[in-house]
Amino acid sequence: MNTAFTPYQKKLFVFLSVANFFEGYDFFAITQLLPSLRQTFGLTPREGTWLITLINAGTILAYLLVRRADRWGRKQVLSVTIAGYALFTFLSAWAPSALLFGVLQMVARIFLIGEWATSMVVAAEEYPAERRGMVIGVVSAASGLGSIICAGIVPLLLKTHFGWRSVYMVGVVPLVLMMFARRGLQETRRFAEHRASGVAQAPLLDMLRGPQRGRVLKLGAIWFLSYICTNNAVTFWKEFAMAERGLDHKQVGSVVTVAALVSMPLVFLAGRMLDAIGRKRGAAVIYTATVLGVLGAYTFSGVAALTVCMTVGIFGINAVLTVLNTFMTELFPTELRGNAVAWSNNLIGRLGYVFSPLAIGEMVGKYGWGVPLRLSTLFPVVALFLIFLWLPETNARELEDTSQSVEA
Repeated sequence: MNTAFTPYQKKLFVFLSVANFFEGYDFFAITQLLPSLRQTFGLTPREGTWLITLINAGTILAYLLVRRADRWGRKQVLSVTIAGYALFTFLSAWAPSALLFGVLQMVARIFLIGEWATSMVVAAEEYPAERRGMVIGVVSAASGLGSIICAGIVPLLLKTHFGWRSVYMVGVVPLVLMMFARRGLQETRRFAEHRASGVAQAPLLDMLRGPQRGRVLKLGAIWFLSYICTNNAVTFWKEFAMAERGLDHKQVGSVVTVAALVSMPLVFLAGRMLDAIGRKRGAAVIYTATVLGVLGAYTFSGVAALTVCMTVGIFGINAVLTVLNTFMTELFPTELRGNAVAWSNNLIGRLGYVFSPLAIGEMVGKYGWGVPLRLSTLFPVVALFLIFLWLPETNARELEDTSQSVEA
């Protein structure tokens, strides 16, 4: 079978990768800026976790946009989310208070995660089954490239007159270019065919009443467990490194930048690995790296040891997204794919993403950052077990086959 990409698929591949770049940039921005934000707004470490929770609430509210992908179409949702994220990222740079900053960033996250989730749907629908894992892997890994750029420029931008605010000023520039680039987007073939059939979008709660309920709940649980570790491990590592290992801004930036640079080739190859050895075997490799990397990053001392552990951890944390994005987009039919992604990731999985920082914040005063983050590695172990227990192998199978429900 000829799986060569068409000229449009090549352009779309680049567009989706660049669009997903900002998910990594935004995520790493807040992790690198949290100590500076706390200093500017006079926040305690516990109050800093509340700020993170407020911002992360946008990842749940993004459901409202992701669901629209099954009604408005993938193309329109991508256009709206790119424009909205650009606007609220720019406004965040001028926030005069922690509360307003948190609200603006929360809204920016609504658009950002809406764009991220829709990009995954487009990647699944527009490319051949034999290379779907690779495409989703590279598009997902592009967020890691955003992390590298962010980690590299944050120490420099913090020295400028505008300090942390300049990170958001710089970040909005390429977003404006993306608003022009999206004009060449086409609707996905699968969604266009579905819309031509005249079938209306199902009501909100039908997803939990119909035959797809089991898969939605199972994937939501796996996302939930995974996020408790992967989100917090990166978000609070700078706080840990500075408070408990004595590193300064420059040293933290160097560790994260080197770790991200070294791990990125592996992250970009994660999707190829899923295509080569299967989704489940690949998940075993990736989740094991996540657990070992995070444990080491919150246990060892010394720049060299921490850099090695962060390299393994950043690979795992980024590649976990490749695993779950692949399963998530392959297991549901076209007419429900956006809604299923929204339910499993935004409404269920992101509960762990949003509220777990509060639990860590409650423990920090007594135990420091290291203990709760080391304990968080238990959750991806359970998630991996559930992947093997609950999910079918979808490697190299057409979406029309993998999306057939086996739930009662």
